[in-house]
Amino acid sequence: MEYTVVLSSITVVLLGLGVVIFLVLKKKMIQENLKIEEEQTRLIGEAKAKAATLLKEAKLEAKSRLLEMKSDFDSETEETRFELKKEERRLSKKSEKLDNHEDQLSKREQNVQRKEVEIQKKLDSATKKENQYDIMLEEIKKELEKVSGLTLEEAKELLLKAMQEEARHEGAKLIKKITSEAKENADKEAKKIIATSIQRYAGDYVAERTVSVVHLPGDEMKGRIIGREGRNIRALEAATGIDLIIDDTPEAVILSGFNPVRREVARLSLEKLISDGRIHPARIEDVVERATEEVDMAIKEAGEQAAFDLGVHGIDPELIKVLGKLKFRTSYAQNVLQHSVEVAFLSGAIAAELGLDIKLAKRMGLLHDIGKAVDHEVDGAHAIIGAKLAKKYGEIEGVVNAIAAHHEDKMPESVYDYIVQAADALSGARPGARKESLENYIKRLEDLENIANSFDGVVNTYAIQAGREIRVIAESEKITDESAVLLSRDIAAQIEENLTFPGQVKVVVIRETRAVEYTKK
Repeated sequence: MEYTVVLSSITVVLLGLGVVIFLVLKKKMIQENLKIEEEQTRLIGEAKAKAATLLKEAKLEAKSRLLEMKSDFDSETEETRFELKKEERRLSKKSEKLDNHEDQLSKREQNVQRKEVEIQKKLDSATKKENQYDIMLEEIKKELEKVSGLTLEEAKELLLKAMQEEARHEGAKLIKKITSEAKENADKEAKKIIATSIQRYAGDYVAERTVSVVHLPGDEMKGRIIGREGRNIRALEAATGIDLIIDDTPEAVILSGFNPVRREVARLSLEKLISDGRIHPARIEDVVERATEEVDMAIKEAGEQAAFDLGVHGIDPELIKVLGKLKFRTSYAQNVLQHSVEVAFLSGAIAAELGLDIKLAKRMGLLHDIGKAVDHEVDGAHAIIGAKLAKKYGEIEGVVNAIAAHHEDKMPESVYDYIVQAADALSGARPGARKESLENYIKRLEDLENIANSFDGVVNTYAIQAGREIRVIAESEKITDESAVLLSRDIAAQIEENLTFPGQVKVVVIRETRAVEYTKK
């Protein structure tokens, strides 16, 4: 019982204590809320005050900005008004000028209309007169046709023909006069130089060969050259670089190759093997080696002999060897070394006639085709190849230029370049220098004569100097001295157009008057 009462008392105390605590906490919370509300009220008040201040400042700034913009606008407006007034005054003046121009144009238009009327009247009058003149002209033409017995077209053709003949006659006289004046001195000197150079040299020529033929003592030798299973011929071809052609040609073997030096080595080697009789691969290599040495020696001697004969000294030994290779090179059936010596001689002769350096001209002529010695090994024109070789071995710039310019792969720069060109043309173009078949030769002469005979007034034509010159016999009644000049030019132009020929063809027109009388007994 007492225990229960104690518990009840404790419970009451605890409840009282809890109520007190609750009330204390509630009071504290109420105080805190009041503080918060006061703080919120204070902050709101400060915010409202700050916002009011900012609004006032913004309004003041906006008013200030508005005043400033208004001031700027008034200033710009004032300037615009001034410019507009100025433009208005200018347009007003222009309008006044336009009005004045319009008045003037109106007056001019009236004058033009008045003149148009006057011109139209004159035009109508002129048209009537023109019609009258046309009628009168037709009547006159008919009368003239009756009197002359010619139609209008026939009369025109006759008049044009007469005018054409007169123009050709006058043109021929003028051409003859100019040509005569230009060649009065130059022609004599050129003929003298060329004639002197040509008469001082006459060279042999050889047929151009792309193959070599080795004759055999008998056809049984062909089998020995071929060897067992072809080992001998393969060894010989491998050692020399030349193809051996063994066909049905009796007692002969053909050596074919583009390199003339190798072809010569092969020819000598094969001849030695045939004469010795021992033909097998080891022997072939030994014989080819010795033949190569012999050919190299022959090449060197040929180059040295050519330079010695011409008196050209100081050429690099390696360039001498390259020069000697031309002994086995042919071009258009001419031996190139022989051609080079001939060109050197002609160049020296021409230089002597002109009072120039003879030795320098000979040096240029001797080396002008040096590129042909290696043109089968190096790509490019032989003139450019030769110029590079000469420069490589220390030749002077003048010699290099002469070599490069002798076929105009490079423009000539000195008189020596032209001398070498002329000498090269003379050597290649002289009669017999370059071989051609008899049929082609006769055909070319016939074509030359036929072209000249096709012209009106030509009695006969003769091709002479191996086709380098044609002499045209003209009728003296049809061809005058002046028209003979035109005839020679026309024939030359026709030959250039229709024929292909080396060098030049000289066209000589001969016109003569013969008076014949017989004596009486």
